[in-house]
Amino acid sequence: MPRSLFPFCADIAFTPLKHVSLCLLVLLCAACGHVSEDVDEQPLVLKKASFGQLPDWDKDNHQAFLAALEKSCDRIVKKPATASLGADGFAGTYGDWQPVCRLVNDGQITDVKAFVEMHFTPWKAAAAGAGDTGLFTGYYEPSLRGAHIKTGPYQYPLRALPDDLVMVDLGQFRDDLKGRRIAGRVNGSRLRPYEDRAAITAGGLPAAQDNPIVWVDSPVDAFFLHIQGSGRVLLPDGSDMRVGYAGQNGHPYYAIGRELIARGHLEQDEVSLQTIRAWLEANPDQANDIMFTNRSYVFFRELDTGGPLGGEGVILTPERSLAVDRSKIPYGIPLWVDIKPPTENEAPLRRLMVAQDTGGAIRGAVRGDVFWGYGDRAEYMAGHMKSEGRYWLLLPKAVDPHLASSGDTKIAAR
Repeated sequence: MPRSLFPFCADIAFTPLKHVSLCLLVLLCAACGHVSEDVDEQPLVLKKASFGQLPDWDKDNHQAFLAALEKSCDRIVKKPATASLGADGFAGTYGDWQPVCRLVNDGQITDVKAFVEMHFTPWKAAAAGAGDTGLFTGYYEPSLRGAHIKTGPYQYPLRALPDDLVMVDLGQFRDDLKGRRIAGRVNGSRLRPYEDRAAITAGGLPAAQDNPIVWVDSPVDAFFLHIQGSGRVLLPDGSDMRVGYAGQNGHPYYAIGRELIARGHLEQDEVSLQTIRAWLEANPDQANDIMFTNRSYVFFRELDTGGPLGGEGVILTPERSLAVDRSKIPYGIPLWVDIKPPTENEAPLRRLMVAQDTGGAIRGAVRGDVFWGYGDRAEYMAGHMKSEGRYWLLLPKAVDPHLASSGDTKIAAR
């Protein structure tokens, strides 16, 4: 996915879906000039709130949120009770969450709204020095056409993760690098940069490491799948295969939306997933040159799941799964979001969601990437979403983040 985001979204480096994410923020970053480049360095600030302060709390279809929460609770109940849910410890231990999650998994909840009010406390999130609003984008599960062998129109590979690609979580080595990752190839006793998008596309991988899992009929569709991180490939016999993120080459994501604007091909106010795709398809002689400016390259694996997997390792739920900055927000935390309408004639997004994914461009204490699902509407919403929004974290009543605040998380005066 991840994911993101994209949608998007932006490069979903190091997460199964987005975005993603890559996420569309990076893809469409020209529209995001108001976002501080160092926003990811600003600590998360939490302030205790009440359910009466959540905009339109009574109007959500709370029952629709339960499916997403159940997936995260399935994971949480299997964790060691004494382990911290997140790096900073502000969200408590898995043991603090497990009693609530066992109730969720019992399948006996008839009034989800009342259950949440009984067992959780909302905490308003903000970025220190930057306020409580941030950018929210969207991502989706795209559809491609392909075949298991290279034939006819199916000339563009989706590659499996090479055996010699080493991905490193820098946070395991230094606390100030949490959330940071690099990748490369070991040469002797040193880790060297891996081939970039242009080199891999040109066949620059060693033969033993170049293993396509499927061939698709459009290089542009393949590029956008790299952004979304997960999708379905429709095969000639009418069946389909689901593919998902397996790894990334370690090169930073670069927004081709920015590049198209810099070269005068698009105006800033017209950039969207749809306009970028249209330009690439209308200019095949220049498309590779533009796409190669994004040196990041994503590898895939076939999925046998019933849906795309997010960074948490659970199947994402359309319009209820959110990609977040994992260095700030732990996986599995429910959030109440208040997001401005993603497109005209749409209502604001005011609903319960669950943090279940992340993405290379999802950075900051108040930053989200909404997973819209599969299909034309999902693609449209993800491609156009660049909305200001805010959210509240819902923590079990047994958790007092004031007692555990440290590192990148601060608790405001109550």
